[in-house]
Amino acid sequence: MNRLTSSSLKSPLDRRAFLRLGATTGAATLLASCQRGNAVAGAAGQGADVSPTPAGHAPEMARFPEKTDLILLTDRPPQLETPLRYFREDFTPNDAFFVRWHLGLIPTTIDADTFRLSLGGHVEQPLSLSLENLRKDFEPVSYAAVAQCSGNSRALYEPRVLGGQWGHGAVGNAKWTGVRLRDLFAKARTKDKPVEVSFKGLDRGPMPTVPDFVKALTFDHANDGEVLVAYAMNDQPLPMLNGFPLRLIVPGWYATYWVKSLNEINVLPAKFKGFWMDKAYRVPNNPNCQESPQDLAKETVPITTMTVRALIVRPEPVEHVAAGKAYEIQGVAFDGGKGIAKVEVSTDGGKTWQESKLDADLGKYAWRRWRLNWRPAAAGQFRIMAKATNAAGETQTTAQWNRSGYARNVIEYVDVTVA
Repeated sequence: MNRLTSSSLKSPLDRRAFLRLGATTGAATLLASCQRGNAVAGAAGQGADVSPTPAGHAPEMARFPEKTDLILLTDRPPQLETPLRYFREDFTPNDAFFVRWHLGLIPTTIDADTFRLSLGGHVEQPLSLSLENLRKDFEPVSYAAVAQCSGNSRALYEPRVLGGQWGHGAVGNAKWTGVRLRDLFAKARTKDKPVEVSFKGLDRGPMPTVPDFVKALTFDHANDGEVLVAYAMNDQPLPMLNGFPLRLIVPGWYATYWVKSLNEINVLPAKFKGFWMDKAYRVPNNPNCQESPQDLAKETVPITTMTVRALIVRPEPVEHVAAGKAYEIQGVAFDGGKGIAKVEVSTDGGKTWQESKLDADLGKYAWRRWRLNWRPAAAGQFRIMAKATNAAGETQTTAQWNRSGYARNVIEYVDVTVA
């Protein structure tokens, strides 16, 4: 497998080799590393220095091409979770950024010279754009934004629900660089009264009966000047597993809309109809996406804007803290774009709360790192909790459940031993 650029190789690993590099057998993890034009596989499984699962058990780790050791959920298609320690940085490193694909046949070889992005449908001038066209013919735009899987933290729901049992690591913050979708529409000259826009990537289902992964936005949203077609992530080409060569960026919305390996955009004169909008990725039609197993919501809508969240990234669940010594509790907070106003922290299980110190604001769609100095006076068990509030006054709830484990915004906690 190869992260291709316009000047790089044309003989990367094939799909079978790619998957073999990322596979695991028993307790051993097969490691692989991949440089541009030269794939090198190694075999030295180890699980040290990893973030625990919510239950406190050491997770199974795997290393796929262009990735460091990540928590393995599935290998076909790859679903890889980021250990919490990587969230102690403003931007999540590309090699540690979580991976989520939906369909079994994912792209593992792409010739950057011949790749084209098509934009057609309800337009006067259909486009077929090379990567060079996108980089040279349109104004580049960059901003920081959080990408979060709709099912992030699904493993914490009780009763348990179906789907990938993510801990807190199906999220990351990156600087995205690309072209405004609005500028592409202007070049294609959209016809009168466009309604929606559909987006499809290069991944495919293993059988013809599996619907292609196609998502849609209203035209007004897609044309708002903030939605990007990105070709760079943290000032580097996108890793293959994160959507090389192009990825749709829909800031503030869950990453189900952030179509990877984007190659087809269609402007539509009517509402889009498709499985991944009409049947999948839907939530109860209420502000907190709330229902109960005994009383499932009668009305559902497509999931859209991210809820307010604060995650604790230090200490981790198995960490020990020394009594009488200064310790810095750390975390990140984010929402759908209104901006984090404050993060409150409790070290006594929610009895009392203190406001934390917020780090620099990296932009309304980025996460905000926060910190609180703590000096536990005595040994014992402590429950640390964190809750965020955004600029609109929206905050987190104490209980939430829905059948898909989506859009979690519960006040999270970590139990810590002080000795």
